[in-house]
Amino acid sequence: MVFQYYPDDDMLYIEFTDGTSIESEEVAPGIVLDFDERGRVVGMEIEDAGQQVDLSKLELNSMPIATLIFTKRREAEGVQTQRVNKEMSV
Repeated sequence: MVFQYYPDDDMLYIEFTDGTSIESEEVAPGIVLDFDERGRVVGMEIEDAGQQVDLSKLELNSMPIATLIFTKRREAEGVQTQRVNKEMSV
């Protein structure tokens, strides 16, 4: 799963799985779901994200995560990626 925030547009895109979106549907004001050819949700777009969700905090509870990848975009330096491999205990 990938969370991508576009600050210029204040849009958050959550990619649930790899796949090609062939259809989109606005299910609530500013919330768009993307579907693949089998009708599965592959992603979700949240418009005006800063007004709809708290972008300052991401909390993961009881997630079976083996790898966390943090990417921070800096205009002058390009893209910097930090990969964290950590076994999670609950």
